[in-house]
Amino acid sequence: MIKRRALKIKQHPTIPLYVFTLTAQEVAQVADIARISRDAAGKLLGYQRPEKRQHVNQILEYLDGEDVLFPNGLILALPKSVKFRSKPGPSAEYDRLTESGTIEIPVATSDDEPRPAWIVDGQQRSAALARTRNSGLPVIIAGFEAEDLATQRDQFLRVNTVSPLPTNLVSELLPEVWTPLPAKLSARKLPSALVDQLNQDQHSPFRGLIKRASTAADQRGTAVVTDNSLIAAIEESLNSSSGILFLHRNLSTGTTDTGAIRRILISYWTAVRDTFPTAWGVPPTKSRLMHGVGIRAMGRLMDRVMTHVDLSADDVVERIRAELAPVAARCRWTSGRWDELNIPWNELQNTPRHISTLSNFIVREYVSSRSNPS
Repeated sequence: MIKRRALKIKQHPTIPLYVFTLTAQEVAQVADIARISRDAAGKLLGYQRPEKRQHVNQILEYLDGEDVLFPNGLILALPKSVKFRSKPGPSAEYDRLTESGTIEIPVATSDDEPRPAWIVDGQQRSAALARTRNSGLPVIIAGFEAEDLATQRDQFLRVNTVSPLPTNLVSELLPEVWTPLPAKLSARKLPSALVDQLNQDQHSPFRGLIKRASTAADQRGTAVVTDNSLIAAIEESLNSSSGILFLHRNLSTGTTDTGAIRRILISYWTAVRDTFPTAWGVPPTKSRLMHGVGIRAMGRLMDRVMTHVDLSADDVVERIRAELAPVAARCRWTSGRWDELNIPWNELQNTPRHISTLSNFIVREYVSSRSNPS
């Protein structure tokens, strides 16, 4: 048990917030890092990004020096087993914002025993503190009681808005956060959840092909589609009044027919896979269909194609393939040159200009094929 003098901040009505100090050595005894990953069933675990070794080494070099001033604190999610004992005295008469006292925190007594707290902010600093020779260095700690991952993830996202987190890490965490979010983050929550489904659904052509922050190292060779591009394509269709997915949102009730959206996405992209079999499932260096520019362009084509397809038909995939057939002959995903665009296949990049240029060309070809069927 570690006992420290602490301040209890009167901020949240139900979640206690404490400010206190731990030594560098004690941080490692008390707190652990919840790395983002997925279990065998696909359930999202943790929220922290991988350690940045160079960043940690730079902090460590400073901590091991002389006359260290280290005001950068850590934010910890504390277990409910912590105990705070108020200190009697006159302070309550003139300070209604804080309450002074003593905090007691359990510690892990062995390496095999789980540590009671989790690091919400400061994982690179904590890694350096665990290795510094200056093990007695006092470190400022802000701790709040929260054993549930949802609260920890919520705070993790909010704390890291000043120094932006990797976009794919934020996107993957969003479906697991149920507290109110800023509008920009909230708009990405459903698209990210849909991408999760596409990556895990046994009927999805994207199953195992989407690279997320939690993708294990041994799976990254086959995960060839960047999740951010697919999220952006889905988000665009959901939020644009001309998007096919937008039609399945009820703005008056705030509800969304996710079942219909799932069927659209799986049916359409299955037809795309079947239309371009040699361009599917290979790295984007070998196929621009798997590249961000290809995903975004084909996502915009989906909005046009699916307005002409009966989603309830038993042969819906075959009908979509028939819609795509006239366009397929004009595509150069893996070799050759996009003659109308005056660009080789492998020079298309995931930039706004190239996305717009390729999208306009593909959509124009599709509209033309329907206006002038051969």
